[in-house]
Amino acid sequence: MLEFNPLNKKHKSILGGIKQFSAVRFFVKSNIPVTMRLYSDNDHIDRLMKPTKDGYYLDYELCKGLYFYDFLCNGVIYGKGELLDAVPNGPAYQLTVYPDDYQTPDWIKGGIIYQIFPDRFCKVGYFSVGKGKVKRDDWGGNPTYRSPDGKVRNNEFFGGNFKGIQSKLDYVKKLGVTAVYLNPICASYSSHRYDTGDYLMPDSVLGSIDDFKNLTQEGKQKGIRFIFDGVFNHTGAGSRYFNKYGDYEAIGAFNSKKSEYYDWYTFFEHPESYASWWGFKTLPSIRKNSKSFQRFVTEEVIDYWTNAGICGMRLDVVDELSDSFVRKIRTALKAKGDQLLIGEVWEDATNKMAYGERRKYFTDGELDSVMNYPLRDAIIDFVLSGRTWLLRNTVCEQINNYPKEALDCLMNVLSTHDSTRIITLLGRRKTITDKDLMGRALLDESEYQIGKCREKCASVLQFFLYGVPSVYYGDEEGLEGDLDPYNRRCFNWESPDKELLEHYKKIAKIRRGNKVFEKGETQIVYAKGGTFMFKRGKGKGQIYVAVNCSNHVKECFFNKNMKDLYSNTQGKKFDLQPLGFGIYKEKN
Repeated sequence: MLEFNPLNKKHKSILGGIKQFSAVRFFVKSNIPVTMRLYSDNDHIDRLMKPTKDGYYLDYELCKGLYFYDFLCNGVIYGKGELLDAVPNGPAYQLTVYPDDYQTPDWIKGGIIYQIFPDRFCKVGYFSVGKGKVKRDDWGGNPTYRSPDGKVRNNEFFGGNFKGIQSKLDYVKKLGVTAVYLNPICASYSSHRYDTGDYLMPDSVLGSIDDFKNLTQEGKQKGIRFIFDGVFNHTGAGSRYFNKYGDYEAIGAFNSKKSEYYDWYTFFEHPESYASWWGFKTLPSIRKNSKSFQRFVTEEVIDYWTNAGICGMRLDVVDELSDSFVRKIRTALKAKGDQLLIGEVWEDATNKMAYGERRKYFTDGELDSVMNYPLRDAIIDFVLSGRTWLLRNTVCEQINNYPKEALDCLMNVLSTHDSTRIITLLGRRKTITDKDLMGRALLDESEYQIGKCREKCASVLQFFLYGVPSVYYGDEEGLEGDLDPYNRRCFNWESPDKELLEHYKKIAKIRRGNKVFEKGETQIVYAKGGTFMFKRGKGKGQIYVAVNCSNHVKECFFNKNMKDLYSNTQGKKFDLQPLGFGIYKEKN
């Protein structure tokens, strides 16, 4: 029987992704000769491993790229199985080799991200809206799914603005937040603002560019940086660049083939037939190889917003941007300082295929990291079912596949503007698919309480595994909501869930107070019977985290005195209640 596990340094000398040309040794425990089969999308190499004590080894120094490998032993091919152990006929192991100059910003590691949907967080002062938009003066009212004419317009505004966010920076700071990720803030028709109208102007409902600069400057003083949402795959049909409705004096691509912006778009028959994002005619797609648009973004847009104080960027639907464009964005952004670049990817971004091409987010060092939806799905599955299989395999796969520099920056989400609110998802007993019904279907008291207990467990995993937790505004105070637009309700400043809020403050304090959560290694200790336990770091400073999502009390034993940083209890044995957790550190 062949024995191999890439998460054991005895078997693979470097954990996770490796820098190009780094010497990495593979060791397989076997008493029969072994051939290592290494291949990429374009090449395939078989090499007989060299004998040594207890098995066979092979040294490699590889150039950057994505590789896969398995082992041939006595006519049987061994690939990865559960927890990446070797099994007959398993799929190949992955090896991500990244550029030797690839680095990610240290300032985000060990930090906490807070995601704000600007129109619904906080408003200060009077606001007005433009033509075709609906002003809502009932802060906290239910957003509507359809307009009176039956069309989905997303054109109602509750008036959240820059001054409102600025007025709540002390609140955000008390949550331990080090970076605020803002959904789009450029001038747009809709309240979600993914239909950009003008890249070089903030939306007037939010305030002026000076208001934004004041926000980022005060944020900097409080240790809070701001991440900009870059929407570069499409614009709004009503934008100054397309100008379908004639709202701008500029000649847009829709208006004339002689427009300076005509090259940005793809027309099948000008002007009415054009490529659009997922067929939405309100969102004309940017032509992927438009050099003039790429120059505009890298030379003007990035300059404008970095000068206004942003410290990073999240790229919307990054898989629809070309690799060359993403590299140009990275180069331009990094020229402005120690900026963070995060991509929206819903799958494993290390081996992502999009439109028939293998993406090079890490093998070419394009992104610092991505939104971590796979971990979100695994956490939710574990908390709801008590099954550990998906969570432990997701954790092992990500540790193995990602460069450590990217792993420490993964944006760990539970809710976002694109997903059901976490408390709703974890608390609701029945499935609701009718969007009109979603707006009225809030949790009953028992559903809310079970959802809150489960959310606490989920947030502990989100905060203390590798990566950086990203809290969607309102999750920390019990804000409910199904899919868009109900997951974008106004923040409840009048009557937040104080118990849940204190929980988030407590785990944030633990995270920020222990260096091990910045770059410490992650190792699964136990994953069975509804209990998941892992440790961060090595030696005296290491911290153990255990979550019990079974229906039974579980016991945690240690061979030394430990302190539960959450409950402040001490000892060598701790009882984990159902939907309970512990965060343990050796007692000084």
